[in-house]
Parts: sequence; C-alpha cells; structure tokens
Amino acid sequence: MKTILVTGGAGFIGANFIHYLFTKTEDIFIVNLDKLTYAGNPENLKDIEDNDNYKFIKGDICNQELIEYLFSEYDFDYLVNFAAESHVDRSIHNPNIFIETNVMGTATLLNVAKRFWIKDFSINRFLQVSTDEVYGTLPEDNKEIKFTENTPLQPHSPYSASKTSADCIVKSYYDTFGFPTLITRCSNNYGPYQFPEKLIPLIIHNALNDKPLPIYGDGKQVRDWLFVEDHCDAIWTVLNKGKIGEVYNIGGNNEIKNIEIVKQILDYLKKTHSLITYVKDRLGHDRRYAIDASKIKNELAWTPQYKFEDKITETIEWYLSNNNWVENVVSGEYLKWIKQNY
Repeated sequence: MKTILVTGGAGFIGANFIHYLFTKTEDIFIVNLDKLTYAGNPENLKDIEDNDNYKFIKGDICNQELIEYLFSEYDFDYLVNFAAESHVDRSIHNPNIFIETNVMGTATLLNVAKRFWIKDFSINRFLQVSTDEVYGTLPEDNKEIKFTENTPLQPHSPYSASKTSADCIVKSYYDTFGFPTLITRCSNNYGPYQFPEKLIPLIIHNALNDKPLPIYGDGKQVRDWLFVEDHCDAIWTVLNKGKIGEVYNIGGNNEIKNIEIVKQILDYLKKTHSLITYVKDRLGHDRRYAIDASKIKNELAWTPQYKFEDKITETIEWYLSNNNWVENVVSGEYLKWIKQNY
C-alpha cells in the first residue's frame, strides 16, 4: 500500500485528484493537508471523509513543525504538492502571499521530505504540480509554436513568477541532492469544484444571475483547456512511470479563445450575449498558451481522453446541479462553517 501526502487536496484540482485515486485503486492511504483558504473546501471531499484510508489535516505547508510531525507519524511514499495561491489577479494585488506559500511553502516541504527520505530516495517521489504560465506567452500568428519542456521560463505575473521559483527550487534538489523530484506543467483546467473566480465557473454563475460578464481586453486570449480528470490521470501516470528529475507538460489539445468559451456557455444557458462586458485588460496578461504534450505521450503513453465540447457541457450541468455549493462558496458561508468546525 502506498501512503501519499497530498497538499492542497481540498482545492479544485487536489480534490478531484483524491476522488480519482479512490476510484483508481484501493491500495493507497491518503493524508490531505490543506490550509482551507477561500479556495479550499472540505465539502469537496465530504463523500470520502469517513474512508478508513483517508485522513484530513488542516494546516499550512509553511509550518515546518507540522510537516515534520506528519512525516514522523506517516511513512509517506509519495508527496504531491497542489498547495498554492493560484489566481493571477490576486497575485497582482498582493504578491507576498504568493511568494510565501508557493515558494517558501514548497521549500519547507522539500527540506522536511529530504530529511525523512534520506535513507533511500529511490522508493519515494516528490511531484510538484506547476503551470504552463511559467513559460510566458506565445505568438498568436504562428499556431505551430507551442510550449515544450525546453521552452525558457519567462513568467509575467507574480503568480507565475512564484510558480517558476518553486519549480527551480524543486529542480535544484534533484540536481544537487539527487532528490526524487518530478514536475508537471498543465494547461487551463476546468471541471467540478472549481472556485468561481476562474473563467468558466465565473461565467456560469454570473450568467445564471444575469450579472455582467467581465471580459479582459478583447477576450481573444487563447488558452489550451484540459478536463481536470485528464489532468489527474496524467499526474498519476507521471508519479508512477515518470523519470526522476524530469518535467512533463500536460495539455488537453483544446486551444480556444476566451470569448468563444463565454459565448458557448451563454448559448447553452440560453442567455443573451449582451451580458458580455469588456473591461480593461489585466496587467501583464499573456495572449496565448499552447502545450506540446508529445513527451508524456511518447515516453509514458499518456494522452487526454476527453473532448472539450463534451466535457464543457458536463461541467455546466454540474454547476447547475450544485448551485447550493456555488452560492455557499461565493457568499463565504462555507468559510464561516470552517471556522466553527475546524
């Protein structure tokens, strides 16, 4: 049985990853460490909270004493680090918290794991979940150019700079100490449990309430969209089959302009396009992201299984069916609940 420390497991991708693991195998024990900030919600995992192979711990990855306690209490085989501040707008307004969590928190995890795993690195794995935003932006007029694992890192926001810094620290532990690191860099995720500050759930929520839909600039920024379950499958593949010290790009092969997604959601919900409200573009806004995922395909035989046109409909329906979850998150009611119960 593998014992896995999942950090940030109450967030969007982390919660989906834990759900995925329990459908994939029973031969695991998961410790979920999450600070439960605004984007981390234990309700995301309510259906498995009584599972004997699952343990939730409320805590901060910057808390070295807590991390040391967990490593002494549990004999972790793997660590998957999802814990991060992740919204670009918030990083523009307050970069410090991004540096603290994304950089210092990652360093704390590395230092403790290195000390506890020092006897035999070969049996352990430390997987850093990163983002394609570390690469910067791509030209709009040449669709053949995509991000590869060898693309120079050129972050343009405090968020992407903090993730780039964390990636470099993770890589340095492999280069310096032979520490068993893996890094994955994914494109834009979508699916259930995503906090409604990100594009797709925000548009769904605002449209349902006939609120204006704020679209940065001309809305023609291009993103590659990856269904979250595909992302989880890729992470599990890299964790088990990836070559130590390597970086793997994970993409969905779905390059779409933001404005096209907005219009698609409005059409599905039978809402007027007049809700679209163009606003001043975000500072340092990258125009195009596109992932070349040929490495993970050729070396680990992984490819995305889901088409955007199928899963965007399923995603919209999930938010329609879980409107209470959305309203509690948006209103902050679940944060009050966390304070009372954790």
